[in-house]
Amino acid sequence: MGAMNVPWADSLRRGRTLLLDGGTGTELRRRGAALDDTTWTGLVPLANYDLLRTVHADYIAAGADVITTSTFGTARFVLEAAGHGADFAAINQRAVAAAREARDAAGRAVAIAGSISCLPPRYDLHAYPDETVESAAYRELADTLATGGVDLLIVEMLQETHHAPLALAAARTTGLPVWLGVSCRLGAGETLIGFDFPLVPLETCLDALLPLAPDAVAVMHSPVPAIAPALTALRRRFRGPLGAYPEIGDGTGAGSVTSAELSAEAAGWLEAGAQIVGGCCGTTPEHIRSLRSAIGAHEARRGYAAAPSESRG
Repeated sequence: MGAMNVPWADSLRRGRTLLLDGGTGTELRRRGAALDDTTWTGLVPLANYDLLRTVHADYIAAGADVITTSTFGTARFVLEAAGHGADFAAINQRAVAAAREARDAAGRAVAIAGSISCLPPRYDLHAYPDETVESAAYRELADTLATGGVDLLIVEMLQETHHAPLALAAARTTGLPVWLGVSCRLGAGETLIGFDFPLVPLETCLDALLPLAPDAVAVMHSPVPAIAPALTALRRRFRGPLGAYPEIGDGTGAGSVTSAELSAEAAGWLEAGAQIVGGCCGTTPEHIRSLRSAIGAHEARRGYAAAPSESRG
């Protein structure tokens, strides 16, 4: 793993657990920000910069060791489909700046993960540009995030075998540590399938992605019942750090998982070997605060002293 001298990387190497932030997009929407139909949180750095910085700060205050930039949908071809291709540099630079300002004000070590995904333009799988343009766009985004000062890249919502490897390969070119986030759900017979790609078994997706050597692999934006079996499937194929950050609702409270319920589930993931735990859609700072307590209890049982963020409560 690269950047092994930094606190978060050292924690993983020593077997400690990192707490990831929650669902930045749904939290922004919960607080009144409008999310774009094409780019999700992509335009927020232009329209709601102060609110974005506040959400990052609130996740840090809740105990997060790693916060994620709002760049899930900011590859150039996605922004162009929304009429904002000319704003590519400003959007991505401001997204990283908001996270860095929140981190710098925190007074403790917090890593910034630059988010990349293979989100299609207008959520239309038939609207991708040709492969050369697509790959170049992922490389451009990865380079922009790296230059902006993120500590690692997290390539998220990967669940198929064509576009996902292009995004992951682009992230690897920066030399930064790269975490892979795969999304799945339970299909017929309790098989694990792509969250939006029911014809792609999770194992097939992993076989296409793991040869690209991610530094950690997490099950993300996946229903809570899929997390434990997915962690088992990951461990059969990957010996590095594992993570879990499920989606638990849409941020409106409908069908969401309470903070106590999420922490109870996370206790099992920690015992199963997950070293990176957090939440995706629907996960609020309250959930992250509860997960901080669950991690503290887990590490106390293993004989670790409390981390600085735990000792602050």
